[in-house]
Amino acid sequence: MTIEGYATTEGTARYRDRAIRTNAVAPEHFRNEQGLWLSSVGVGTYLGQWDEETDRAYTDAISRAVELGANVIDTAANYRFQRSERSVGAALGKLIAGGTAARDEVIVCTKGGYIPFDSEPPKGQAGVQAYVEETFLKTGVVEPADIVAGSHCMTPRYLAHQIDQSLANMGIACVDVYYIHNPETQLGVVSREEFELRLRAAFEQLERSVGEGKIRSYGVATWNGFRAAPDKRGYHSLERMTELAREAGGDDHHFRFVQLPFNLAMPEALTLDNQTYQRARVSLLEAARALGVAVVASASLSQGKVARGLPEHIREPLGSLATDALTAIQFVRSTPGVATALVGMSQSSHVEENLQLARVAPTSADEYARLFGAGED
Repeated sequence: MTIEGYATTEGTARYRDRAIRTNAVAPEHFRNEQGLWLSSVGVGTYLGQWDEETDRAYTDAISRAVELGANVIDTAANYRFQRSERSVGAALGKLIAGGTAARDEVIVCTKGGYIPFDSEPPKGQAGVQAYVEETFLKTGVVEPADIVAGSHCMTPRYLAHQIDQSLANMGIACVDVYYIHNPETQLGVVSREEFELRLRAAFEQLERSVGEGKIRSYGVATWNGFRAAPDKRGYHSLERMTELAREAGGDDHHFRFVQLPFNLAMPEALTLDNQTYQRARVSLLEAARALGVAVVASASLSQGKVARGLPEHIREPLGSLATDALTAIQFVRSTPGVATALVGMSQSSHVEENLQLARVAPTSADEYARLFGAGED
């Protein structure tokens, strides 16, 4: 059975109010972006084995996160060979059936761009070639020339196919945020001019998908693109992307979100003035604010690299929290302009530890400024 509906202003406000009323979260834990109330900490589903035990663990972890006040769930078609999307769907079914949450209270985000295997990787290069041939080439979903760097595609037909696949994987009628996954991969192969033609065509397809009721909004989820210098081949200009979205969808286009790594070790979204807005050099966070685009931070713990050994001049302004992992997440969720800090959580125990922060207010602007000043000495 397909789960109908999508996240709404009313639904996410209801979820926020219930969480605050029951003292599950601090009021400042939620942020209003693009007409939705997003939790300041969200669930990522990238890492893990491709087996049933991990599937069940993710389903339980996602369910527990929503119980504890996190209503942003992030996944992708290629995460764990489509298994992460299926775990998200299982968790949503469990939450709705149990009356813990309604579909309009939860913000479901996924991504397409990389060619995903199904449940497990094929055996050997011959198996990979056979899978791609049978699944994508013979069916007419892609042409051989559409695939870049051996694994990436963002043609309109491919994205339409992937949206349908993601909806089926999760058993839902509509995705709240659909990202093109690491579009900078294309820039390693094609010219900037060709890339922009491809990106605009992709945006046109995503606007059609909005019109069909399959997605509510879209954006790009990048790794390097928004952290690169403007003269680098893989660089992304947010201002130019919004112009392409306007060409694709008019002034009421649905390009509303971007995702990029942001953490104590990768602070470029805040510290690097590599973007332009009306000819001024600004940071990605400043450009996004000016352009009306919400920013979601991935890799908040940098896969554990910033979860230990933090110096006291960082820990103390962020509240001297119980663990360095909590401190690192607190840094991300307290950064002005970051809507949600995504944290990979494949175990309920991880959820219960990390979502202690939901009951804590983000660091104040004054304390945050003091933290940054200390880092510059």
